[in-house]
Amino acid sequence: MQRILMILGVLFILVGLAWPWLTKLNLGQLPGDIAIKRENFSFYFPITTSILTSIIISLIFWLFRR
Repeated sequence: MQRILMILGVLFILVGLAWPWLTKLNLGQLPGDIAIKRENFSFYFPITTSILTSIIISLIFWLFRR
């Protein structure tokens, strides 16, 4: 458990440092993300971004388990 928490901490630090470059990838605006904008209402559900993020995190954990 300690090892996983340390790895997650390092990953969060790396993502934080790389954030200026990661925002240029437009990950929150992929095709398949649901965005509804009305006069007094806006709804955003990043389903494609969530699936992609889940796959990447699953691959990372799978690599660390091997």
